[in-house]
Amino acid sequence: MVDLALKQRIPFLENGDRLTRYEFERRYQAMSRHQKAELIEGVVYLASPLRFESHAEPHSHTITWLGVYAASTPSVKLGIEPTVRLDANNEPQPDGVLLITPTAKGQSRLGDDDYIEGAPELVVEIAASSVAIDLHDKKKAYCRNGVKEYIVWQIFENKLDWFRLQEGEYVSLEVGGNGVIKSQVFPGLWLSISDLLVGNMQQVLAVLQLGLNSPEHQLFVQELSS
Repeated sequence: MVDLALKQRIPFLENGDRLTRYEFERRYQAMSRHQKAELIEGVVYLASPLRFESHAEPHSHTITWLGVYAASTPSVKLGIEPTVRLDANNEPQPDGVLLITPTAKGQSRLGDDDYIEGAPELVVEIAASSVAIDLHDKKKAYCRNGVKEYIVWQIFENKLDWFRLQEGEYVSLEVGGNGVIKSQVFPGLWLSISDLLVGNMQQVLAVLQLGLNSPEHQLFVQELSS
């Protein structure tokens, strides 16, 4: 009864609340039912219900692509919608993260309560209805905290942006003449953007396999294992 009474005195999270990360976590943990909530630049954002073709399916395609890469690359881990403690004013739940483990000199770590602390090397967002935040406040927070690569798939615009952190700013990675874009942080993580945008996952994975077979990826695996 005491715990219930205590929870009832903790305000619910509301869109637009301006909170510290500590207060955000306190209110989030007291909520009676799970709902995705993020703290971006000190402002609370509650997620809307997710549609299939404009979020769930593209999300699954992206995770499939990243999952095959992670499964083929030791000391690289994939997370789906993890809580990430970036700094005092930012605690997002990105749609996907790819990170290098601390033992392999990755830049983030898991806290004692199993949340990510610090910036994963790569973050992915599926921007069906949240383009404004994903390409502005979130992008600024990820950049400032050192997320090395940031992918935003804009569903309604049928567009994918892949940014690379360079001298404190995000710059767009160039697409090769064959329509393939290649990660600069995760060698061998190759993507045929046009195929991903139309849902041709067989070709997406075929291109990825070429990356996994490349000398760059094999060298990367050796470096991570040493």
